Amino acid sequence: MSILEVNGIRKVYSSRLGGNKVEALKNVSFSVEKGEFVAIMGESGSGKTTLLNILAALDKPTGGSVVLDGLNLSKIKDSSLAQFRRDNLGFVFQEFNLLDTFTIEDNIYLPLVLSGKPYREMEERLRPIAAKLGIPGLLKQYPYEVSGGQKQRAAVARAMITYPKLILADEPTGALDSKASDELLRLFSEVNMLGQTVLMVTHSVKAASVAGRVMFIKDGEVFHQIYRGDDTNQEFYQRISDTLTAIATGGDEK
Repeated sequence: MSILEVNGIRKVYSSRLGGNKVEALKNVSFSVEKGEFVAIMGESGSGKTTLLNILAALDKPTGGSVVLDGLNLSKIKDSSLAQFRRDNLGFVFQEFNLLDTFTIEDNIYLPLVLSGKPYREMEERLRPIAAKLGIPGLLKQYPYEVSGGQKQRAAVARAMITYPKLILADEPTGALDSKASDELLRLFSEVNMLGQTVLMVTHSVKAASVAGRVMFIKDGEVFHQIYRGDDTNQEFYQRISDTLTAIATGGDEK
């Protein structure tokens, strides 16, 4: 069952005076099944960040539609977009986006506070998530008191606590060392195995190799995609690397 349907998305940016136009996305179409883990890869300027912003309802397409769990995002009133994002989407960013004046616990609670949830419900939601992510002992600390990997665990908890239909991750390992990256990718795999749908934009072949499917964006289009199948992470890593090489050298991987 598809939870996300992307149909013929186009995005055209115009200069201030309207003279120059840049087509960032060209007729992008794909679907994501409930419980899938999809990675999106592409060179800088390929359109993947623009696509992520449209999926996150942070930007609007010039043409086409995005449908999440049966709801067309273009039909949502601007005044309701913030609430829609809080209720349906979880976000994990490269730079964590934690507030240093809030404890880890309060950072995680923030989307529920904004939604008006009672404190008891917030506590009940956080307890199993914190245990799963290994952060109960960090909850009363502040972001500046913990490591980058621990901050990212908190960010994942914040993304999960709203029970989102879709988690969107933007270069989630980009600010982490190799050990913290490995831990985060393991967590994403475990979260996905629990049934959470994840869509991740990444430059990292290693990060992409934990996904079930990798889509390659080139010049604003879905150029190619590959599925994990029965591959191990190492085998999938090699296939992703080979595909990136073929795309970069003009191979006919499409």
